Amino acid sequence: MDLRKLKTLIDLVSESDISELEITENEGKVRIVKASHQPAMALAAAPLVQALAAPAPMPAAAPVVAPAEPEEPTGQVVKSPMVGTFYAASSPGAKALVEVGQVVKVGQPLCIIEAMKIMNEIECEFDGTVTQVLATNGQPVEFGQPLFVIG
Repeated sequence: MDLRKLKTLIDLVSESDISELEITENEGKVRIVKASHQPAMALAAAPLVQALAAPAPMPAAAPVVAPAEPEEPTGQVVKSPMVGTFYAASSPGAKALVEVGQVVKVGQPLCIIEAMKIMNEIECEFDGTVTQVLATNGQPVEFGQPLFVIG
């Protein structure tokens, strides 16, 4: 793993709420653990303080709140076949290729995903009506990310 990639991973861990990240690649394995925010002096003095003073009550743990799960879309989902930038229209300022409520057929172009300076037309895999457009024009999309729901 090159140093730039490693530096990026370290920055991501330090700026996020996660405390540990482990990545395995062909060349090997990297594990990044965020350092504790407790000062080293407090760690060394802790056993002495515990021996001399009565143990302090443990603070109550904050309740764990599960994130709300997004509702599963009803219908067939068209997912991104690649990583790239989502475009709803064939050129800037042009009308979107499809809109909510529009009837689509198999093979009809739905959007364009730009990947490595190549414009890839994404075609509909199902006959039906567009019930949702889940991607935002000009924004990046990931492989497998839902783009459209066809009902």
